[in-house]
Amino acid sequence: MGLHNTPDTHSLPVPPISPNSHIPTESMDSLVFLCARRVVAQRPLPDIPAHLYPVLFQAAFLDGRPLVLQDLVATWPFPELHYLQLVGDLELHWGHPSIDCDQAVIQGVVAQLRRELEEPGSDSSRCQLRVLDMTGLTDFMSGHTPAGHQEELQRQGIKQHKGCSGVMMAKVALQPPGVDVHTDLVIDRIAYGILCDALQTGAAGPLRLKCREFQTEYISESEIVPLLDSLDPSCLRRVDLNLEYLVGLLVILPCLSRFPELRSLKLRYRNWDVQHPTPESAIRIRGVARQLGMLPSLRELNLRSTQLSGNLSLASLYIFLHTPLESLELPFCSLIPDDLAFLSQSFHAPALKRLKLSSYDISQGLLEPLRLLLEKASASLLHLDLSYCYIADSHLAVLLPTLLRCSRLRFLGLNSNPLSRAAIKDLLQKTLELPNLHLVVYPYPLDCYTGDPSAFEWHLGEFVDAEILAAAKSEFFQILVNSGRTDIVWTDDPDSHKAPDYFSL
Repeated sequence: MGLHNTPDTHSLPVPPISPNSHIPTESMDSLVFLCARRVVAQRPLPDIPAHLYPVLFQAAFLDGRPLVLQDLVATWPFPELHYLQLVGDLELHWGHPSIDCDQAVIQGVVAQLRRELEEPGSDSSRCQLRVLDMTGLTDFMSGHTPAGHQEELQRQGIKQHKGCSGVMMAKVALQPPGVDVHTDLVIDRIAYGILCDALQTGAAGPLRLKCREFQTEYISESEIVPLLDSLDPSCLRRVDLNLEYLVGLLVILPCLSRFPELRSLKLRYRNWDVQHPTPESAIRIRGVARQLGMLPSLRELNLRSTQLSGNLSLASLYIFLHTPLESLELPFCSLIPDDLAFLSQSFHAPALKRLKLSSYDISQGLLEPLRLLLEKASASLLHLDLSYCYIADSHLAVLLPTLLRCSRLRFLGLNSNPLSRAAIKDLLQKTLELPNLHLVVYPYPLDCYTGDPSAFEWHLGEFVDAEILAAAKSEFFQILVNSGRTDIVWTDDPDSHKAPDYFSL
């Protein structure tokens, strides 16, 4: 009996399901979900009521049935499909053939569009899909793209339009079929050619790429510029560039001014040696700063390993920004005390929600400037990462009163710092008063190492006594239990919990 038949009076009603709702893990054994798994085990599918599509999609994904996913998408009865909202955190499904499922979703969209091109103006298709959101899939667009499908659909459209009457052509022109595919692009040397074709041919095609986050790996500025020029300007919110030379940034930055929603810019260097600026490099840095000032929506700036330090470089970037930054990451940037002092006196400090200053030696004159910066940011700060900063017990004692003023703090990263068990315990007990604190990543306590920590890299886990570490972790957890704050996650594993992204704050 098909699922579209009316249930008898003894049947339980099936509750409606949002088209993009995520079924939690504990509901995977519910009666509705178990029935859905039975349904997707057969192909072709029976007639399906619209409200059952989401749960059938989830069942087909978790059971690894890409052909069923393709059929569901080809007849999707809602205008939008948000992939990750439906399937949840893909990292939970280790070993799952997700790439096959990703491709099946695109194949389903292509099947729908092909049908619309073959039968323009027909109401025979029940599919209502117009927006497919594939954002958050870091491997999807780096190696897989609808480019080939776009060319096929364009050829199909030209062929069909030649056989249409004038009235039908006018109708198709007024209501062109198409699906917007929202995605995050990761472009390396291998994927460059395919994605370049996809972006340049997709704007006018029925399968249109809408890039939310744009990341490049080891391609030149001359290759990046045409890609940026091909993007829809309305969707881009983040650009992440891996560049070899500072001069390349001067070529790329003018292209970014056409993106009104660009809020995040991440820059990683390979050969940016500006610690000892020359007149030429100083001119280039000021040019970069002026171009950054042309990005009115910029709120996050990540300058990883850029070696921009001192009043002639890093400070120049702050001066030309006309709106305050809310997220700032400066790992491996060779900061000097004046850099932090200048930042604490700027209008950015009171607006900071996210601050990452990892991989510094705090004993090199950075302690007091850091404390002043945290003091200025205390009212707004939500996320603080001070990993690999050589913070010892005495340094933490100086910073702790200021940390406790950060009343909105949600995340604190202190991993890979030489702290004792007593110092970590004291930090735990005192930060219990922070009502919004949710995740703390602490280092292996110095007391847990089998030898003298000064004789080796003290953050390496292979030198830790597992039994002593287990006792320390048990003590920390018991403090959380006794205080009624088991809502806080305290962990020594920085990879066990994903730190919040700027856009999730």
